[in-house]
Amino acid sequence: MVNTTYQVQGMTCGHCVSAVTAEVGGIAGVHEVQVDLATGRVTVDSDQPLDTEVVRAAVDEAGYNLVDA
Repeated sequence: MVNTTYQVQGMTCGHCVSAVTAEVGGIAGVHEVQVDLATGRVTVDSDQPLDTEVVRAAVDEAGYNLVDA
């Protein structure tokens, strides 16, 4: 199991959390997504390390921006 934390910009409410959770949670191999609205941190548990561009596309689809590390 791999645990990775991403920084997401633009989330302001519960709907934002739900949208990001649904999109990132739909990535193959993802088991759990935890979103901390206050900090913008999104923690993902997955089978293997995820391709950052795949995560970026999911966050973009939800309507938010993945911050480069």
